[in-house]
Amino acid sequence: MVMMLRISILGATLFALSGCVTDGIVQDTTRQAAKGVVTPIIVDKFPGRNTEAYSNCVIDNATTKEIFSLAKAAVTGVDQDTINTVVDIGVRVDTLKCFAKVELGSSLG
Repeated sequence: MVMMLRISILGATLFALSGCVTDGIVQDTTRQAAKGVVTPIIVDKFPGRNTEAYSNCVIDNATTKEIFSLAKAAVTGVDQDTINTVVDIGVRVDTLKCFAKVELGSSLG
């Protein structure tokens, strides 16, 4: 009986962990797709900047809904709404702080 309980607990734990791994893979894939959309917009709207770091700032300050919307644009194509989303995220206080850290880091390095 004790052995069956341990096996059941182990099985439930492995099942729960597999969900975490899958969620993490989906989240990473979605963020990468969104970043692929954001980077060319950053190049266009913020020329001469560290596009990799700026893209990270935008993705890190986007809502889950925005990230899914940006990732969707990787498939359906970038339109004005996509550009507006990136610009809207880019002018948020936390995103601007992130941009400032990037700029300070590059001027010190």
